[in-house]
Amino acid sequence: MKTIRLYLPILLLLLFISSLCHAQDRYELNTDWYCQPIDDTQADGHALSNPSYPLTGWMPATVPGTVLTTLLNNGKVPDPFYGMNNEKIKDIYDTGREYYTYWFVKEFEESATDGEQVWLNFRGINYSADIFLNGQKVNQTPFKGMYLRKQYNITKLLAKNGKNRLAVLVHPADHVGNPNGGQGGDGTIAKGVALQYTAGWDWIQPVRDRNTGIWDKVFIEKTGTVNLKHPHIVTLVPGTRIPGASQEPATLKVSAELQNVLDHSISGTLQYTLAGKTISQKVTLKPQETAEVALPDFTLQNPKLWWPNGYGEQHLYAIDLQFTADGAVSDREKITFGVREIQTTWNSHTRSKEIAVNGQKIFIKGGNWIISDAMLRFSKARYDAEIRFHRDMNLNLIRIWGGALPERPEFYEACDRYGMLVIQDFWMSGDCNGRWLDPKKKDDQWTRRQYPDDHGLFIESAADVVKMLRNHPSLAMWCGGNEITPPADILKALKEDVLPKLDGTRWFIDYSNSDEMSYNFKGGNGDGPYGIQDISTFWAEKTWPFNSEVGSVGTGDATSLKRFLPEENQVIPVEMDGTEKVRDEVWSYHKYIDYGNALEPYGSPEDMEDFAAKAQLVNYNQYRGLIEGFTAHMWDWYTGVIIWKTQNPWTSLRGQMYDYYLDPNASLYGLRNGSEVLHGMYDPVKGNIMIANNTFDQQHDIMLRVTAYDMQGNDQQLTQVFCYLEPTSIRLIMSLQERIKALSADEGMFLSVQLLNTDQKILSDNFYWLPDANGNYSGLQRMEKANIQATATQSAPGEVSLKLTNPSGNTVSFFNRISLVDTESGERLLPTFFSDNYVSLTPGEEKVVTVSYADLDKNSAAIEIGGWNTPLQTITIE
Repeated sequence: MKTIRLYLPILLLLLFISSLCHAQDRYELNTDWYCQPIDDTQADGHALSNPSYPLTGWMPATVPGTVLTTLLNNGKVPDPFYGMNNEKIKDIYDTGREYYTYWFVKEFEESATDGEQVWLNFRGINYSADIFLNGQKVNQTPFKGMYLRKQYNITKLLAKNGKNRLAVLVHPADHVGNPNGGQGGDGTIAKGVALQYTAGWDWIQPVRDRNTGIWDKVFIEKTGTVNLKHPHIVTLVPGTRIPGASQEPATLKVSAELQNVLDHSISGTLQYTLAGKTISQKVTLKPQETAEVALPDFTLQNPKLWWPNGYGEQHLYAIDLQFTADGAVSDREKITFGVREIQTTWNSHTRSKEIAVNGQKIFIKGGNWIISDAMLRFSKARYDAEIRFHRDMNLNLIRIWGGALPERPEFYEACDRYGMLVIQDFWMSGDCNGRWLDPKKKDDQWTRRQYPDDHGLFIESAADVVKMLRNHPSLAMWCGGNEITPPADILKALKEDVLPKLDGTRWFIDYSNSDEMSYNFKGGNGDGPYGIQDISTFWAEKTWPFNSEVGSVGTGDATSLKRFLPEENQVIPVEMDGTEKVRDEVWSYHKYIDYGNALEPYGSPEDMEDFAAKAQLVNYNQYRGLIEGFTAHMWDWYTGVIIWKTQNPWTSLRGQMYDYYLDPNASLYGLRNGSEVLHGMYDPVKGNIMIANNTFDQQHDIMLRVTAYDMQGNDQQLTQVFCYLEPTSIRLIMSLQERIKALSADEGMFLSVQLLNTDQKILSDNFYWLPDANGNYSGLQRMEKANIQATATQSAPGEVSLKLTNPSGNTVSFFNRISLVDTESGERLLPTFFSDNYVSLTPGEEKVVTVSYADLDKNSAAIEIGGWNTPLQTITIE
């Protein structure tokens, strides 16, 4: 008896620890899946999900993934991103839906002890599914809708021996659409609640399986008898805050849904701990009840705030929200969040919306985002790299375009880290949903205006997406759709029910180019243009005061192009006879957007390498000019601009700062330069020198230094003056138009606009190349070679310090591309991040560029550098 009493406390402790561990059990089912087309499968789901049923001849499947991804990974189809390969893959519109209807099977070991509940979670299936486990049907009601998560309690369906088999039959979209060349094909893809771009768009060819598959994560979760779901954190930050300062308190409002699976009531406590204090709420749940429970508001003293990129730190807090009953944790959710508050006001001067964070107005410099990968091959690492590129471009907002999807939590986690505000569109588009007459569309406007067919499914999916994403500090705005509102009943549900009930803290835009966002005084669609423009237009021609889409070109360099253009298609893409007609079918297939005659001032391209190199000069100038032109008129003409677009999910040849393979082109660095937090710049129309201050601080004693260089490298200082800058402002300093006009007339010139602090540290370094009086870069075409000196040293894990020196006797070393390459293959190592690129060095100048590559120690790497008049050289990393 004494022995029993001795061991009883230990036994209870072990049971408690066991319960605690089970409450944390959550793992993915992402390996060892197998699949087979339904046409090749004789058995039904009851038989297939029986562990004894043989899977002889079944193909390894990629989950998460699509049918097309699995076929590609098994060598059954060619890479649809290369050349014309996409034309070799059968389209679902021609084959019928059954061709891409597949069974997916996965075996896993799991069992449940007394009091444990085991849940099967799907974060996304496209488009509908029948689910079986161990010979029994799991979903008694239909699972339909690409954006709807589903959770099933499978505790009673688990095999007694712990060896289970899951079988999922995935059906494609009910309406796959005719990919007839229209935006979204014939538009009928929009009859479902799913991606619209898969039937083709002006930046992508059709995705042949329409992204059918278990496209997002599948995981098992174990809890006690109460399941904690959908936690919600709201942070209130009143007043106007200053980054880095001691802060007045902020308020946290925390709630969650609790689901009792028992047939009797259960009592317990919902709680979390933050800043050394525990906040709790006692709860009694009725039998089989799911209830939303709010904890008492918590006042957080001196909070560390979350700020958008360029304005302050992105501090993130974490809490462990738990439900405990009878001394054990039944379930818990770990939540990361930022303390910040989004505000919006109408700027009556610009006649557009103005966005503020923590009481401080933010001039929006944004980019439109399509999707990371057209075949939905998402990864945390790829998301991180892409959002890091956006951070490096000095942007502060990303808009998720409505023809794609609600981005994944991993995307938002990266935006939280890097300070990217996000506008999340719901999945509508003017093209498919009936805004315009369109001869490519199957149905008339009246019919398309009521897409999708199932409004209830759309609303249910929207509510679920709001629950999934609402805790991310980066999420700033919801948008009803791309260039069109949802149908009236859906719009009413979003505005009056879903968002007020489930979020209520963010601005809802009814559609992306709405007058509510930006007064459309010019008529038309309220956005664009999308092609190459004269730089002067960005500075001199007023456009929509908060332009949701305006963009330009973005072709990569020759190294980028060779990744997906077959050798016979590695040519100049257009006729160089003044017509600029696209003459190569592969360039055309990959949606090449015309550069017009923009390359001619640099000299007619001789081959593809020369064409792509000169395109980079245009790319850099286009995006620097775009963002500078908008910034020059901030708070007067504009409250923000969102570039169309910053990336492509396919090997497209338009509107991108980096290619599909995560290799940046000069667009990224032109935009990075023009978007600097403190930025000195030159107005090519009026010859003005201006300074932008995108901080909340007054800037005292900022030195402006403007220097002219001729083509031989001779310098002439045009001004050097101390300046004072108001917070979040633009200031005109002086005009140098006549002097610059005279200096550049014969053969063009270089213009250096720099800002320095009182320690003579360079804060902004902006280097322009200006044409001659005829608009040609005649001097560039006659420049002498300029050999530069370079040393590369590994300065930290995954980081190289590259020191560049242009000797005093040289002319300017112009427009040098830096690459990190594998010494064995000669291929670029990607993704690599550069503190600057396409750099120019004046005579006697020294620059240090930081090169970052995560797997540097796992590769034999070297630096390659070469430019317009600088021979290519390879630098060993010391």
